[in-house]
Order: sequence, then C-alpha cells, then structure tokens
Amino acid sequence: MKLRMAAFCLSTTALAFCAVPAMAQDKSKDVTIVLAETVDVVEPCMAARQDVGRVISENVNEMLVEFDYVNGGLKPRLATEWSQVDADTWEFKLRPGVKWHDGKEFTAKDVQFTIERNKNAKFSCEVGGKYFGGTEFSFESPDPHTIRITTNPAQPILPLLMTVMPVESADATPAYEFTRKPVGTGPYTFDNWEVGQSITLKRNPDYWGDQPAVEKATYLFRSDSAVAAAMVGAGEADIVPSIALQDATNKETDFAYPNSETTSLRIDTRIAPTNDRRIREAMNLAIDRQAMIGTLFPEQAKVATQLVVPTTIGYNADIPVWPYDPDKARKLVEEAKADGVPVDTQIRIIGRNGQYPNATEAMEAIMAMLHDIGLNVKLDMYDVSVWNNYFVAPYVADSGPTLTQSQHDNATGDPVFTAFVKYASEGAHSMVRDPAVDALIEKATTATGDERTKLWKELFAKVNEEIIADIPMFHMVGFTRVSPRLDFKPTIAANSELQLAQIKFK
Repeated sequence: MKLRMAAFCLSTTALAFCAVPAMAQDKSKDVTIVLAETVDVVEPCMAARQDVGRVISENVNEMLVEFDYVNGGLKPRLATEWSQVDADTWEFKLRPGVKWHDGKEFTAKDVQFTIERNKNAKFSCEVGGKYFGGTEFSFESPDPHTIRITTNPAQPILPLLMTVMPVESADATPAYEFTRKPVGTGPYTFDNWEVGQSITLKRNPDYWGDQPAVEKATYLFRSDSAVAAAMVGAGEADIVPSIALQDATNKETDFAYPNSETTSLRIDTRIAPTNDRRIREAMNLAIDRQAMIGTLFPEQAKVATQLVVPTTIGYNADIPVWPYDPDKARKLVEEAKADGVPVDTQIRIIGRNGQYPNATEAMEAIMAMLHDIGLNVKLDMYDVSVWNNYFVAPYVADSGPTLTQSQHDNATGDPVFTAFVKYASEGAHSMVRDPAVDALIEKATTATGDERTKLWKELFAKVNEEIIADIPMFHMVGFTRVSPRLDFKPTIAANSELQLAQIKFK
C-alpha cells in the first residue's frame, strides 16, 4: 500500500492531492511553540518562573492589571479601574460579566483567595515568595465586583504588583497543593498536559474579550537550541521564544529583542569559604566577562553591575563594572588562606539546564576561571525541578557552599520586584542576613518619588559593593525564531510571558 501511494504521489495529476497536508498545515490556525525547558508544573502561582509564565500568564489565567510593554504604564485587565483610598489601601473595581472556564462568575473572593494562597506558608508559590514577601494583606469587599486591599507596610505601587499575579478560581483551585489543570478566565482553556512531552491550550469561545486568531497552541520541549530552531524551518513549529546566538542566522525569521533579564550567580554568604568577603571579591575579579560577549553571550549583551537593568528606578550608575584581574583574585585567595579560611573546600556551581542559551557552556567557562585563581569548584547542572530546590528557600540541606546560576527578570521597572526576594533576610531567594539591609528595603518599599529612588540606589550599593552578594554577569538580549506564516514580533515581555492573543496570521 505504501509503495502504491508513493508511486501515485509521483504522478503529475496527483501532486495537488499529495500536497494537501502541507497546505492544510500552512493554513491552520493552530500554532506549535517550542520551549527550552520541560515544564514540570502548570500552577499559576509559579508563573514567575519563565517556563510556566510563557504558557499560563494572560493565556489561561489573567492578571488584575496588565503592564503595557510597548507604551509603558498600566492598563485594565480583570480590574477596570483602581484608586488609592489612603496610604495603606487600594480599591480595585473588577470587570463585570467575566466567567471562569467552568462557567462560574469571577468576583472579589477570587482575588482575595489568590493573594492568600500565594502567601500560604504550607507550600511554596513563586509569585508570592518573589513579590509579596514581607507584606501582610487584609481585604474588604463592599460588593462582589469591588475589593479593597490594605497592606502592611504600605505599597504605593500595589497596582504594579498586581501585574505579576495570575488570578485563580476560589472554587476550582486546591488551597494547599498545586493544581494540575488550571481554571482561568483567559482567552485560552487548559486542554491537555502530557507530562514531559507537551501541553495544549484551546481557544475559549466564551472569553469576555475579543476572540484571538490562534485556535489551539501546542507547547513542545526541546533543550537543544539548534534542534528547536530547525523545527521552525521544517514547518514543525511556529515559535521558539529563545534560541542561541549561533542559531539566530536568518534575518527573515529571527528577531532580537532587548529583554529585562539579568544573569548572575548568587553567592552563598553563609558558609566558608564563600562567607569571606575576600573570596567573594576574588570570584568577581576572576570572571573575564568581555571574553564571553559575542561567544557564549550575544554581542548586544551588556556587562551588569547589579540585578536590575538601567531603566529601573534606583539603578545605581555609580557602581563600577568588575574588572578582569585574576592576579589580584589569586592574592585575595592566598590572603584568605593565610588567615585560616578553608579555601580548598569544594564550592558547587548549581546550574539550570536551558535557563538561557549556552547556559551549560557559560557555567563551564566560569568554573574554569575560578579554578584558575585557586578555588576548588564543581559544576552540577540540573533540570528546573531540582535546581529550584537549591534556588528557593528553605534550600537543600547540607549542600555545602554554592554559587547558584540565576536569571532575574524585572520588566516593570521598580526594585520592589527584586529587593526583598533577593536580599531580605526572609527573601525566598536570599542568602543575605543583614538587619541594615532589611531596614533599608522596608523603608524604600514605602517611599515615593525621589526618596524612593535614593533609597534603592543605597541598597544596590550596599549589596553589590559592601556585601558582594552576587556575581553579576550580563543584562541580556534575546533571540526568537518565528515562522514566516505568523505576524508576531517579540517584546521585552518574551522571557516571562507569551500572549497567544497577540499572534496573528499573515
């Protein structure tokens, strides 16, 4: 039968018949998206992780407020308007007539449930730990479509914080465990999850807003950038949100975009030898960052001095770039050793497979540079599910001194999305235990205007120059491959979300 079909397809009269599958695929309103990391959870409260956010955020579960990445500022989503009642309280008017995917009405109780669930200590929500740490909430709902949120300490940018919290159904979401089938209000419903293989979303016919062009989206997982990029060329995929520099070779399909990610390594400041400031300084001096630009990292990447990009308020331009000075680094290691610091203790680099293009190669290069100054360093690369246990408190017990690979996104322009989680004593990603840092973060969080900018600058100087909490690497540039059949260009948001409703067909 196969031979007869092959012969039939070779005949001139049959060419149109045999071409039907390819033509149908080209005209399809379905898209296939290839992600570098295998998504291990589909829980909306984990959407601060880029692998989860690219699937869930604004597709399945929506935010109260949406950040406008093109024009700047905020725009309505599930909330139609908001106003500040007093220094501690904001009122949000909720969009009427919105239905959850199970047909139930969206109300204020869902917003309260979502915030309380994100803050729940019984399980670790990335959104709550990253953005709501150190803040206590109370609620009042004068009617089902109005909610007043009071915070302690005051949050003068609470509407901005609401741009990163996917709202969940109080009735359909388990309170104390991750959901495996999220129920949202968004333009797409969660259809299927073949664990480790694929995720499928389908267009929501009952969506409150405009119907998007894409009917179905299938997410596949391929860690090899070259393989993923080739799938677009072969017509097997439509979008690869992140491809490596060396694979971005086609001007017709490959688009560079400035993203808000900053790569770094978090230093464990609690355990010897990395609890000695001289060792932390030496590690920063050992890294030849310029040699990595245009090789392991894009030519457009900028050397970082802190974990926020220059457009963030409070960015401290006075912090100098770390020079490459291996001789000074070796002297610092020798000096620490002479004072009894156990510099021969093994330091583990905890890497994350596919966190960004060339992630493994970059960590291997850093390991070699640290070896060169006399440190005993080992590299362990993990998938995100294991890496997360090292990166998020309470951390893996007895892991020894570590340097943890990190890529931090702050696209919304305020350090409140960075400071507490990264540097406060109770921060979910923090290794810093300094009361002065805690006090500075609390003061800056409640400040406004020039005072807020000044205090954030002080904080970044303290953690980067006095404490040396990180090895800052680069402010990143991303590359996305897009099928010629799509009308879509990536924005600064591409590393944290990929809104299917923004995709059109040519």
